[in-house]
Amino acid sequence: MICPICKRGETSVVDSRPTEDGTTIRRRRLCGCGERFTTFERVQIRELMVVKKNGRKSPFDRDKLAKSIYIALKKRPIDTDTVEKFITKISRSLEELGQNEIASNTIGTMVMDGLKDLDPVAYVRFASVYRNFREEKDFIQFVDKIDVFKKR
Repeated sequence: MICPICKRGETSVVDSRPTEDGTTIRRRRLCGCGERFTTFERVQIRELMVVKKNGRKSPFDRDKLAKSIYIALKKRPIDTDTVEKFITKISRSLEELGQNEIASNTIGTMVMDGLKDLDPVAYVRFASVYRNFREEKDFIQFVDKIDVFKKR
């Protein structure tokens, strides 16, 4: 494994442990430069391709999914473990569909459905990008249609 700090490949595993759900191994590593960092090892059932709205295909990227979810949850009171479990749940659900190609709107819908229960503010943030809100009225119409804020 290459050290993200010094870019050398002289690292060793100091500690390994499975995550709570048993789907990932967390490894603490030590580099010859003295820096420590963490890596995660996950099982990949199949190579998934995402079919974009314009028909283009690209490999499914868990990190890209995670980045968009973390952006939606920025400064929200949700701990990292909960977010990682959420991301893993979506990734597993996509793999369990049994398809090699998945429409991008399927992924977006799964994320929105999950965020709706996890955090209503993150849900609206994600929806604003996913549904491409252009003006203030788009937000107002969307929030008026959902009942997630009325429950609280």
